Amino acid sequence: MSDEHRCKILDAAARVYAQVGWRGATTKRIAEAAGVNEVTLFRHFGSKDTLLHQMLQELSLLGDDIVLPMQVVDPETELLAWAQAHYVRITQMRAIARQVISDAEWRPEVAECATHGPSTAAAHLRQYAIVLRRAGHFSPTDDLTPGEISAACAMLMGALFADGMNRDMMPAMFSQPVDESLRGYVRIFLRAIGVRVTPLMPTGAGSAADASRTSPHFDRTT
Repeated sequence: MSDEHRCKILDAAARVYAQVGWRGATTKRIAEAAGVNEVTLFRHFGSKDTLLHQMLQELSLLGDDIVLPMQVVDPETELLAWAQAHYVRITQMRAIARQVISDAEWRPEVAECATHGPSTAAAHLRQYAIVLRRAGHFSPTDDLTPGEISAACAMLMGALFADGMNRDMMPAMFSQPVDESLRGYVRIFLRAIGVRVTPLMPTGAGSAADASRTSPHFDRTT
């Protein structure tokens, strides 16, 4: 199968799945969305289950390039850029993630396909916290346990996920502009692990809100 045809089918599977979930994402509907016939789809992926699993697994890898530096210069700036990039990925994946949550009750393996991205991001964040400690950015009186640092990382990840997934449905809960909220989550995280942050004037809405309008895709050539 050519890379072009493969990407077209995976893109179509992602679009259809985001709209109608596992049950509604028939091979006929996916093939029509991709502009190919069902025979071509089966020839290259074998079955609907294989195609949808492949689609979810590959989408979960698209955020692997969002990393934190292992040499700290400015913790707040570095973490904010990381948080903004992950927020964009969350909003791009929002419709698919909602379908995964719905489908996971009767197809647990669907959730397993989607865990790589969040798990990798959390691991990067915990490693960055270790780098901060080794670089002397923690308070000299800090007595946080490794478990408490992991909890702080989970709280930041949870805040990003909750905001990215629910801002459109709960505008009253997420009333601040996106970038202002993200900066707040990052600064609260830094305070929680004992890193000093300087007073800061509130900022307005910015790039994360704009960039989140882009849909995920499988073309990695650009």
